[in-house]
Amino acid sequence: MTSEPTSVFAPTDDHEQLRRDLRDWLAVHTPDGWHEELRTATKEQFRAFNIRQARTLRAAGLLAAHWPAVHGGGGFSFREQILIQEELVRADFPQPRLLEISLAHIAATLIAHGNEEQRAHLPAILDGEIWCQGFSEPDAGSDLASLRTRAEHRGDVYVVNGQKIWSSYADHASWCLLLARTDPDAPKHRGLSLLMLDLDAPGVELRPIRQATGTEEFSEIFLTDVEIPVAHRLGEENAGWRMAQTTLAAERVFNTLELQARLAMAAEEIAAQARHTPVGADGGRAAADDTAFRQDLAARAAEIEVLGLLGQHLARGVERTGEVGVEGSLVKLLYSETLQKLTGLALRMQGMSALLDQRREFATTWTSGHWMIDHLKSWNWTIAAGSNEIQRTIIGERVLGLPREPQQ
Repeated sequence: MTSEPTSVFAPTDDHEQLRRDLRDWLAVHTPDGWHEELRTATKEQFRAFNIRQARTLRAAGLLAAHWPAVHGGGGFSFREQILIQEELVRADFPQPRLLEISLAHIAATLIAHGNEEQRAHLPAILDGEIWCQGFSEPDAGSDLASLRTRAEHRGDVYVVNGQKIWSSYADHASWCLLLARTDPDAPKHRGLSLLMLDLDAPGVELRPIRQATGTEEFSEIFLTDVEIPVAHRLGEENAGWRMAQTTLAAERVFNTLELQARLAMAAEEIAAQARHTPVGADGGRAAADDTAFRQDLAARAAEIEVLGLLGQHLARGVERTGEVGVEGSLVKLLYSETLQKLTGLALRMQGMSALLDQRREFATTWTSGHWMIDHLKSWNWTIAAGSNEIQRTIIGERVLGLPREPQQ
């Protein structure tokens, strides 16, 4: 593998040439055997691997393809971003998972709401600065606005006490985008502020959470009298809820483009495996010859196609208005349930052999081909970013015009 890219990509009107150039570049720069490397990697090796991949992408102009060029990004059009994601997925190029929150959620928030000093973190992110989010709490997940972490304004600092949970990659991060309550007497959506927390600050304690898959991708964050400079507050005090929507919007859009492409690839992989995977009591026929299996897979393929169209509509809307709207609930609901049904189908096809422990590598995608692990992780998506029950309530009230649920 060549350690440095030999070509730099930039926006162009010739999209077919861009696709050909990407395929040529990826053929040279996609590392051989990277799955096996991560399967036995320590956390330190995993971090080093991510930084290495980020540098490779940055040198080619692909690390922050969705950022405006003025902030050091690629400045690619929406159509070009989709094309780039499609080719990265098709080549099985390992993207820097530890930086996905920094590159998407954090960057979007800093660009939209940060001042010049705060935006100085943008080049640092391109250099490999890792961020996490401090949003959800044990009693404030789907109902995020009910969070209790308190930030008291005392002179030039906020003194913060509270607890966050489900913070992805927090044990690798240097900084945290923290949502905290700065006015306990205001209505719950109006008393929140968005703060930049240095995770090395005194009073910060991280506790990784081991998942059913054996990995520790999430952490709890405990905050005890942590001092955060007022200069690290984004925007006005008590305006954090509105700004947090920028972060959540970026999360939905950035993820959807890649996740849909990976679902499509997973469906193709399952179809290929079905041609030689025996089913039935006697194992005398392949899964691909089973009518029920073919119908199930075809239904998933149709859902994946619809998801792609919805994702494109969502991204165009955010690009135009800066807001997600109710489409975000539709996309999240469809993706999570399609992922769950698709991985469940693959699991049933493989049968007992799917139960073998293959030592899943750190932070792979949601469709890695290890179908038991993938199916276990698929349940995360029915809870994360607002549970599916919450999404159905939003769709019912805002799309179907059903009566609002009674307030407790």
